[in-house]
Amino acid sequence: MASAEKNLSEYSEKNITDISGKTFGIVVSEWNEEVTGALYKGAYDTLLEYGAKVENIIRYDVPGSFELTLGAQRLAHRNDIDAVIAIGCVVQGETKHFDFICDAVAHGITNVGMKYDKPVIFGVLTPNTQQQALDRAGGVHGNKGDEAAITAIKMLALPRNEA
Repeated sequence: MASAEKNLSEYSEKNITDISGKTFGIVVSEWNEEVTGALYKGAYDTLLEYGAKVENIIRYDVPGSFELTLGAQRLAHRNDIDAVIAIGCVVQGETKHFDFICDAVAHGITNVGMKYDKPVIFGVLTPNTQQQALDRAGGVHGNKGDEAAITAIKMLALPRNEA
């Protein structure tokens, strides 16, 4: 469903797990800080709302969305991190830069999650305009940061295959 038809800050309470003992890493792109700062605040506040402790939320900042993958990997590599949320925003421009960055980040984030067998959440906006980004960073369509945090919480509820 397109976010234009859904509020990103509305979600089902199904499969919400106790996160009071969990540690979260949030890697945030510095590029487009007006948007990524709002997304981070949404994720951070949602984690606190559902029981995460302030000291169990670790933030790494990276220059841009392309660097989210390495930042996420560095967090996921840590044994004390249970889930990672990658926060970024890539606004469509006049060149193919958008396509290359979005594709690389999506694949990179997926690969980090698979490599470390932990939730690594794609909290990256890929809007056509700055206004669409703002609408999804606490504006009329809610906050993708809220959605990313809830996704991390729900993924922690999945049973793990122990070898």
